[in-house]
Amino acid sequence: MFKVKDKVFLLTPLDTEILQFNAKCNPETAQELREQFECVLPGYHMNKKHWNTVLADGSVNDEMLKSWIRDSYDLVVATLPARVRADLL
Repeated sequence: MFKVKDKVFLLTPLDTEILQFNAKCNPETAQELREQFECVLPGYHMNKKHWNTVLADGSVNDEMLKSWIRDSYDLVVATLPARVRADLL
């Protein structure tokens, strides 16, 4: 589990053969990614409207995976109070 100021932005199991992670996503983008990429699924054990499970199976490049992780982080940081956001910068 990866957190920023007690807010989760990424979850990953440690007992899988293929790296996978749950990342937060805005609802419209979450659905678009699921339709565009087979490796993107509704968030496992998460609110499926806001979370995707991504299987890092090699079908998308590392830069795209990193961008999805960064987007998840940015969405969570945006919900924090302004003072806390300023401390993170």
